[in-house]
Amino acid sequence: MKMTKIAVGIAALVLSTSMVFAGGSKDKGKSAEVATVTASGSSALFPLAKDAADKYKSVNPNVSVTISAGGSGTGLAQVSDGSVDIGNSDVFAESKLDAAKAAELVDHKVCVITMAPVINNELAKDVKNLTRQQLIDIFTAKITNWNAVGGPDEPILLVTRPTTSGTRALFKEFALNGAEEASNKSLETDNSGTLLQTVAQNKGAVGYLALSYLVNNNSVSTVSIDGVAPTAGNTYNGTYPVWGYEHMYTKGEGSKAAQDFINYMMGSDYGKNIEAQGYCVTAKMKVSR
Repeated sequence: MKMTKIAVGIAALVLSTSMVFAGGSKDKGKSAEVATVTASGSSALFPLAKDAADKYKSVNPNVSVTISAGGSGTGLAQVSDGSVDIGNSDVFAESKLDAAKAAELVDHKVCVITMAPVINNELAKDVKNLTRQQLIDIFTAKITNWNAVGGPDEPILLVTRPTTSGTRALFKEFALNGAEEASNKSLETDNSGTLLQTVAQNKGAVGYLALSYLVNNNSVSTVSIDGVAPTAGNTYNGTYPVWGYEHMYTKGEGSKAAQDFINYMMGSDYGKNIEAQGYCVTAKMKVSR
């Protein structure tokens, strides 16, 4: 009987100890809970957002940030319907969503992006500048051979973007004066990396890219418009016209985790990375839209 009491006592002690450890594990799990931020949209903003996410997670290990591209229209639609926390866009929400849905979103202008016409390097030996009208005529397929603009006898190969693309909308407004570009369905992509590779591999190819994709990359060449080169300096002073704000939209104020990530991107600590990656700092612009 005495041994039985001892056994019961030991069992109770073991049970009590187990409960203490179980409780400790539960508390530990709570303290290590991971907050999540999801963002999708603009392929032009993707390199900067991805870099910011990587750096943010290195100092905030309990936050998971997932960034995907897919086009500004997709990002805006997804943040509007609650599929993601942040919708990245090259254009204002009103241009892709109806007024009621756009009014529900809060705009955060994280930087400025410059869009440049790009051509194959071989072609660039002869074509370095286009007038605005020549550019319009090329992208609307009125001009179909490079010999019409001082280049070689080479058919023009348009590499175009889908209608959901904010890059396309921005280029249409500020490079093509609102003209609708001819669509080449066989070479239509909103993946800027794919577009860059296609232009690099085809002599007669022409497309357009954000300068962020051309940092330390000379596989394609940019083209000046009316004698003005697509550079950060010319964007800042307003002489180069094809630029726009990069927006990160939240539905309402968004989650605290989303707010903190956006604040990090727009803060002074991360700000030095913006120009290094081919973007412009909004506060340094001499002109506005």
